[in-house]
Amino acid sequence: MSSPLNDIQFILHDVLDYRSHYAALGLDNTVDRDLLNMIMDEAHKFASSELQPINAAGDAGCTLQDGQVTTPPGFKEAYRKYIEGGWAGLCGEPRFGGQGMPETFGFLLEEICCTANMAWTMYPGLSRGCIAALAEHGSEEQKARFLPKLLTGEWTGTMCLTEPHAGSDVGLARTRAETAADGSYRISGTKIFISAGEHDMSDNIVHLVLARTPDAPAGTRGISMFVVPKFNDDGSRNALACGNIEEKMGIHGNATCELVFDQAVGHLVGEENKGMRYMFTMMNAARLAVGLQGISVAQAAFNRASEYAGERLQMRSLSGPKLPDQPADPILCHPDVRRLLLTQRAIIEGGRALVYYVAQLVEITSHTTDEQQQQQAQLQLDFLTPIAKALLTELGFESANHAVQVFGGHGFIRETGVEQFVRDLRITLLYEGTTGIQALDLVGRKMLGNQGAGLQAFGQMMLAVADECDADFAEFAGTLRQLHQDWGEISMNIGAKAMQDPEEVGAASVDYLFYSGYAVLAVFWAKIALAGARHDNAEYGSSKVDIARFYFARMLPRAEAHRQALESGAANLMQVNGLAFSA
Repeated sequence: MSSPLNDIQFILHDVLDYRSHYAALGLDNTVDRDLLNMIMDEAHKFASSELQPINAAGDAGCTLQDGQVTTPPGFKEAYRKYIEGGWAGLCGEPRFGGQGMPETFGFLLEEICCTANMAWTMYPGLSRGCIAALAEHGSEEQKARFLPKLLTGEWTGTMCLTEPHAGSDVGLARTRAETAADGSYRISGTKIFISAGEHDMSDNIVHLVLARTPDAPAGTRGISMFVVPKFNDDGSRNALACGNIEEKMGIHGNATCELVFDQAVGHLVGEENKGMRYMFTMMNAARLAVGLQGISVAQAAFNRASEYAGERLQMRSLSGPKLPDQPADPILCHPDVRRLLLTQRAIIEGGRALVYYVAQLVEITSHTTDEQQQQQAQLQLDFLTPIAKALLTELGFESANHAVQVFGGHGFIRETGVEQFVRDLRITLLYEGTTGIQALDLVGRKMLGNQGAGLQAFGQMMLAVADECDADFAEFAGTLRQLHQDWGEISMNIGAKAMQDPEEVGAASVDYLFYSGYAVLAVFWAKIALAGARHDNAEYGSSKVDIARFYFARMLPRAEAHRQALESGAANLMQVNGLAFSA
């Protein structure tokens, strides 16, 4: 099983009304509901027939020999069909060969493919980030040179940030860029953890590399961005090589490379010393994509677990036999198995609504001509991005673990395939900024840094949803209003404490992110319940209302535990005897 199209379409059409969203931005001249559904249906067919069957085999991993990486069996062939289907250029600019579809189409494609095969989907996923950065910051010559091949998929792209001594602290990077006589640069240094950094699926790989020019200032202010192709225009191999592919916990089908640049030919993107700002074009999109990975793989794990729960016969129902002619009842009848499955469902569908909403905000900031609407969308986008990335990966990982639990001992062995989902998903809590880094960004920059403007912008939506709930879901309405009030008070209290002790920001940040995340999901589950109540299919709509009530009753209370933890202050972390940290 792959992505459930009915649930995706429910969020798109009934919960978030994408048709009106496109119309408001003037994008409906090329997009309608039938086209959107048709594209999703074709993407589902491709993912189900080409990607899902090679997911388990891909877990055997890539191989490196003489500097060349070979991807697992079937990966290269699936990518060829991806190119033939025109998927690589779905959202690109038509003047460079793209099809000009809205950016959100890329999110839909990403989810459907990632649910089928996360490791494979990372190859074209990295290309989309590279395309976005070059389209926004590259010169016209660079766009004409690189975008057409990237949009056909003949070439793929990467982002090269991390170095052995510099992980999340990119300002420590040492990779050098020296000016050459022809105006290009020579790039030297080592980058690690480069996803899709070397492989056999495309004719060329376009690397976006962060490096320093000789007179660059220290820290992130001295970082520049360079485009460094694997092959130069004359067909010669550039002076870069894959020194190693990492032996990883998961996503074995994706080559995670150490890349060594030794006077490689590179071309400056934009201006010197502005590379970090340019890279965030990729990073912000990548963070949303990683949050979507959390939901996508959780969906794949849920698919397996729900099917197994309906088939596996173990023990009798506490209320009496459900299948008296069988030796035992399906484990689906047991309350705790239902708790595990409903938790997964609440995470997946609430998370899907969140990330699709954030994708709408991205399009609004890019296309609206209303200055106030653009400003409000940007405030929400900045505020929700770290929440979407961190929360959905953390909860997605929890969901995959629940799938293993549903399978019991059978989930721990490779034959059933669910343990792969756990291993594959674990990286999402780390790359593109760990949960702790996202939390610091949320509290330090997105909340305290702009006096809570992003929270206020989202809070207006929260209260509007509460008003909608008054008639049919009064219990949701009251809860949302109380959350809104408490959220504001918690935020102000953190700010007041931080003025006395800056360590209070770091001490509260992760719990604040989770509190915020559960509050955000409550808003979307209220919207899902409203849409479910008016759905044409009463049985389908009722199931959404049931899951919403489960979320409010059994998952939202987690927010209170995070509130109590963050309000306990920094002392229980920072004033601990040093021996507590000794092995």
